[in-house]
Order: sequence, then C-alpha cells, then structure tokens
Amino acid sequence: MINIGIDELMKKTNSIYKLAILAARRAYELSQGAGKLVEDVEPTTKPTTVALKEILDDKIGYKEKEKEK
Repeated sequence: MINIGIDELMKKTNSIYKLAILAARRAYELSQGAGKLVEDVEPTTKPTTVALKEILDDKIGYKEKEKEK
C-alpha cells in the first residue's frame, strides 16, 4: 500500500481544487488505458492512487492559462 501525504501533494499544486482536478483527470486517463508513468506501484493499485503518486513524483503537472485582459 502506498502512503501519500496531502501536505506533500499540496506543495505541488498550492490548491486543493487544482490537485483534485489534476488527479481526477489523470485517474480517468489511467482507467481508459493510459500507461502508468511510475514503476513502483503494484498492478492492482487503483487509478486515483497512481495519479497521486505521479503528481508526487513530478511526472505530471499542470499549466495555467494566461488571464485575458
């Protein structure tokens, strides 16, 4: 079992909302057959946990859109 702390994840996104959206989108991709970007997870690990591990390991991230003026 993987133990992922929320404090470490918050350092990656600075927002619980951004973290939730990023993890949900990646978990959906994984559930649709996308390959895992981390190697140290068991095959039975749930997509959401894999997504959080990928965020924690800086394998995925997000880019904010520029604000229109």
